[in-house]
Amino acid sequence: MDIVLTLVVNPGFKADLEKAAQAVLAALDNGNTQSNTLKTLHDGRAVDIVQSASTLEDMRSIIAPVMSTHETVDWCLQPDTQTRRKSMLIADMDSTMITVECIDELADFVGMKEKVSVITEAAMRGELDFEGALKERVALLAGLPVEDLETCYQQRINMMPGARQLVQTMKTNGAFTALVSGGFTFFTERVAAAIGFDDTRANVLEIDNNALTGRVKEPICGAQTKLEALNEYCATQSLTAQQVLAVGDGANDIPMLKAAGLGVAYHAKPKTAAATHAAVRNADLTALLYFQGYSFTEFAPD
Repeated sequence: MDIVLTLVVNPGFKADLEKAAQAVLAALDNGNTQSNTLKTLHDGRAVDIVQSASTLEDMRSIIAPVMSTHETVDWCLQPDTQTRRKSMLIADMDSTMITVECIDELADFVGMKEKVSVITEAAMRGELDFEGALKERVALLAGLPVEDLETCYQQRINMMPGARQLVQTMKTNGAFTALVSGGFTFFTERVAAAIGFDDTRANVLEIDNNALTGRVKEPICGAQTKLEALNEYCATQSLTAQQVLAVGDGANDIPMLKAAGLGVAYHAKPKTAAATHAAVRNADLTALLYFQGYSFTEFAPD
């Protein structure tokens, strides 16, 4: 079978990319591969190395030890098939499509950011039950005026580098895109509109007299909901899970990431990175385009 290894680096790390590619090619010459070819996707930023091997795991056993010594280089190993370019993107929002955790920023408006951030971090590492942790944090926001949510969005929410290019490039090539978040609809609706997602799902904050009540409406959008959303979107779009690219950073993303044909942990918690097909530790979200075989010349405008 043909297998493709994609190597990606940040601008300015061309030498690191070249060293990693040379090390991989040297290792493959001594491994159980039949042939290999190198293709540049973006000069100094990304390359594909395609080779034949008996199984993906045989290839991983050769590649993983090599790449462990090239920490500035992100990599993805996958079968080189017709479904490499995915027909659906399903993405987490907080710390994935945007640079912050919305609930932590909201907590700052009531002087609770430090306390809430500790809970958020533990939940994203998978150390706390997500639903319980969400309810505990939302309770601390009771009385927060809705106008502060708008202030938070305008002043503190920034899109993750590469987010819009990722979504727009995939949409230009016919993909369906969905933002599925354990955060809140107030933010997902705005972020989805700004980036260009086709649909969005998230939790709904309960509001009374133009202020938060400290409760979130049921059902909670957590790990199982994200997995269910992936399956539902596949059904409505007449796609298989193999045609899906999923991306996220927290433990509540793991079922969704594992179900997708390509699940990518993005600047993720260790538990999440260990559970996925690939992990982006250095690059921005355009790495997910390189992983699908897009060259830089095919990217949509930023």
